Amino acid sequence: MNDDRTAPRFPLPSELTDVAGAEGWASMYPYYTRFQPGDDQRFWFYNAMHFPEPMPAFDAITAEAPYTAIGANTARMFVFPTTLGIEHRIVNGRVYITANPVTDPEEIQHRLAEFSERAGYYYENWDDLYQGWVARITALIDEVQRIEVPRLPEFEDPEVVFQAKGVAQNHYVRENYHRLIDLYSKMWHHHSEFLMLGYGAYVVFFEFCKTSFPEIPDQDVARMVAGIDVILYRPDDELKKLAKLAVEYGVDDLFVEGCEPDKVLAALAARGDGGRSWLEAMDAVREPWFNMSTGAGFYHHHRSWNDDLTVPFAALPGYVDQARRGELLDRPTEQLTAERERIAQEYRSLLAGEEEQAAFDQMLGLARVVFPFVEDHNFYCEHYFTTKFFAKVREFGELLHDHGVLADAEDVFQLNHTEVGQALTDVMLAWAAGSKPVGSAHVRETVAERKRMLEALAGWSPPPALGPVPEVLNDPAVRMLWGITAETIQAWSTPTADGDHEVRGFAASPGVVEGTARVLLSANDIGQVREGEVLVCPVTAPSWGPVFGKIAAAVSDIGGTMSHAAIVAREYGLPAVVGTGHATKRITTGQRLRVDGDRGIVTILD
Repeated sequence: MNDDRTAPRFPLPSELTDVAGAEGWASMYPYYTRFQPGDDQRFWFYNAMHFPEPMPAFDAITAEAPYTAIGANTARMFVFPTTLGIEHRIVNGRVYITANPVTDPEEIQHRLAEFSERAGYYYENWDDLYQGWVARITALIDEVQRIEVPRLPEFEDPEVVFQAKGVAQNHYVRENYHRLIDLYSKMWHHHSEFLMLGYGAYVVFFEFCKTSFPEIPDQDVARMVAGIDVILYRPDDELKKLAKLAVEYGVDDLFVEGCEPDKVLAALAARGDGGRSWLEAMDAVREPWFNMSTGAGFYHHHRSWNDDLTVPFAALPGYVDQARRGELLDRPTEQLTAERERIAQEYRSLLAGEEEQAAFDQMLGLARVVFPFVEDHNFYCEHYFTTKFFAKVREFGELLHDHGVLADAEDVFQLNHTEVGQALTDVMLAWAAGSKPVGSAHVRETVAERKRMLEALAGWSPPPALGPVPEVLNDPAVRMLWGITAETIQAWSTPTADGDHEVRGFAASPGVVEGTARVLLSANDIGQVREGEVLVCPVTAPSWGPVFGKIAAAVSDIGGTMSHAAIVAREYGLPAVVGTGHATKRITTGQRLRVDGDRGIVTILD
């Protein structure tokens, strides 16, 4: 046992200092997000997969609500045997997390009895229950859109008096805002309802394969569930249909590499029947399919396609060119399905007995049944619902702006969700009293200070992990989603040698290709990607699917073999290396790369 003073470790939370120019960053977030004294003895890692940027004050709810729901699901609802929930902390605007495992054998067995019955019910009735889930989440999306933001007129509508309603509009400001926050929380509970069970079924199959075939690559296990047909890819499918229509209507010449959406739309409007028909076709699919966040759905400024057409119009020129040449625009689903069957049969044949083969068949069959939800929930929750949620928050921001509290409605996101409620109460009181809100100057000063702090925080390079290095790190979910293993931690703590031209990560999707690097650090820059480039980024988002149709390969800092980047790359047949840790720091735009998705190696050629 190493002495505590010499045991390997990352910086301790208590050793981190405030970023210069952002000394008051903690004021943006609730007290329960701050590191506590005992946290120095625990291992934490930076959740750059979901939160790759400093968190604006309001956006901290996109960490609070998920971890409230996920932990309730695993620890209390389905009673997972070996895990409780996830704790999160915020430091210098960045989100760090740690999982709470169950290690006592007796407690694991006690929980296992509960889990088997509860999870078994869902697994046995998965398809029917999933259809019910779709109905519930769709109803929730409808409900959030129906929330009204009272405009607080000079006088109440006469009907309030003559129908003896007895409640003035300022009451509904508070009630409807709280309802909005409550619906966001409820969405995350639905988000977690099937998701953790979906991952759980895959983890069981994954561990069976690792035990039965010790040399099996993680990628081979993942490819046995590839070739899925999920709703998450429907927005991209709609773009391909629009590309074909552009050729059919004779407006394909407008879609060229680097085209600007506003200029293309204006040109289409002036192109007669063909242009108008194409615009009508696009308008017909914008709801719901363009409710895709430019990012992963955790930041208000990662606007949806409906708000910012950059992503779809970055993909359309390539699709139009393919349609013009008569090439197939479909993903290689049939090829992936055939390949997954080949791989599965090869490994199945290595099992000695019928009992083992039957277990393999059962576990693989369940993983394939549940796996589509692992991707589908993303469209409904992080994208469709969250797009509508942020839009409704903006409406409350408009109310605050109209009453002089905010200089700009968008500034509402510089207040955390509790502070927004306080600002709305200020407006409620002022409207009732016939006066002006008392907090306008204070709020505007707060907003200005927080914008300045976020700029300072953006320049901070957060450590990938904090606290003591764990003696054992074998959580398969952490490995598959975040790509964190003992080897990863070792790489994080080892300086890169000068002259090293290789970047290593997880072999996420097979194939070897060379191309020019395009390094993107923000989801809002996705429109810069050009045909045939190698995308290098901290983490990809599901909404970037259309861009995968034009790149040669993908490389990410974060992610394991079942991260969204890995899954999307496999479904598009692109080589990918994920979980490199520092590709965006080692590689610059314009460098020539070789991406080896079979071995998980990226070579910098110049």
